[in-house]
Amino acid sequence: MFRRSDDFNLLLATDGYKVTHWKQYPPRTENVYSYFESRGGRFPSTVFFGLQYYLKRYLEGAVVTAEKIDEAERYMARYFASALFNREGWEHILERHAGRLPVRIRAVPEGTEVPVSNVLMTIENTDPDCFWLPNFLETMLVQVWYPTTVCTLSLYIKRMLRLWLERTGDADDLELKFHDFGYRGVSSQETAALGGAAHLVNFHGTDTIAALTLLREYYGAETSGASIPAAEHSTITAWGREGELAAFANMLDSFPSGVVACVSDSFDIWAACRDLWGKALRERVLERDGVLVVRPDSGDPPTVVCKVLDILGEAFGFEINDKGFRVLNPHVRVIQGDGVSYEEAARVLEAMADRGWAATNVAFGSGGALLQKLNRDTQRFAFKCSSVVVNGERRDVFKDPVTDHDKRSKCGRLSLRRTGSGGVVTCPEGNAEADLLQEVFRNGRLLVNTTLEEVRVRATNADL
Repeated sequence: MFRRSDDFNLLLATDGYKVTHWKQYPPRTENVYSYFESRGGRFPSTVFFGLQYYLKRYLEGAVVTAEKIDEAERYMARYFASALFNREGWEHILERHAGRLPVRIRAVPEGTEVPVSNVLMTIENTDPDCFWLPNFLETMLVQVWYPTTVCTLSLYIKRMLRLWLERTGDADDLELKFHDFGYRGVSSQETAALGGAAHLVNFHGTDTIAALTLLREYYGAETSGASIPAAEHSTITAWGREGELAAFANMLDSFPSGVVACVSDSFDIWAACRDLWGKALRERVLERDGVLVVRPDSGDPPTVVCKVLDILGEAFGFEINDKGFRVLNPHVRVIQGDGVSYEEAARVLEAMADRGWAATNVAFGSGGALLQKLNRDTQRFAFKCSSVVVNGERRDVFKDPVTDHDKRSKCGRLSLRRTGSGGVVTCPEGNAEADLLQEVFRNGRLLVNTTLEEVRVRATNADL
């Protein structure tokens, strides 16, 4: 589903202005070295994830062919007013390197948490005649911002949930407390797959099946996430207003054991919880071998969730845990899946605690706020050239705009190293053994094949 198609042409997968950059570097340029970083943003660190997908799908192997050179030249002849396409450069790659890209990419291992303003990845050419290639590939490589940002957001959500769970109960089911509802709300199948995969680094619940496919094909994960039977409004309202009780009963009949979720706000959420679940179906819920998860899907989340908990608590009973908070009968739980963001989930959990309800009672489902309501500037990602070799002389290069000193870029060849206190810091390139950046790609070949399990272990260790 997410494999490179034969008609994909890397020569056309760049910003238009980059097609002309081979003419713009100083004469006798031999090497261009660039790096990728988060310059800051919403969170003070990022969890690097997704590069392996881009390398495997788009850059690995013989990606340059005679047919693709011809196709790109035809496109560029129409695109520009004059012949500006670097045919000679691409033919050099085809003839000298059998169509494989002569670049070297080093990166921090995926799943590693790195404070902002530190190098995450570097790229340089390995053939002096291809000095123009590293930054031609910027367009593709910078797209790693997306899975990295989702993975980062997801980790910070996990930390916030853990705090509330441990404060009001326990964090035993933490990995199942934040479910990905984002498939329909993103811009493409690939976005769903990448964003959903990034979330699964930290959690195990998802309805974004595309993420499972990507993780199987690119990260060796046969099983990476799970879901449960769940209702949507169409499957309840199809029974009609008078048939809502029958619709609920059908959910219990169809799924007699295990966890099942039922949207319950189609008409009157209060009556549904009090009269239908809490009276008419109460004994069936309590006798069932599993858990009914009631889903409100409208209204102000903190207000609605707390009132639903109050009604269900009166109907099904609750215990007081060792932290002094109420926990519903284990046959009943609640999931909030409407309007859920990092901030809104925190509001719900705070309101629950104020009313004496443990965070154990609720799970969350998030769609657009998890996979779509972010952009490259959420963590201010940037890709900049920091070193060049011209006529055999190495030059450290950088930008430092007088109008915005926050955009000053790094200079020189870089490494990422541990500090004595256990943190990390970007340093000039030096001791290779101490460098956290590892070579992952050289001359069209993937050198490191990371599994999802390895990524999860790194992210979990960072989360301790």
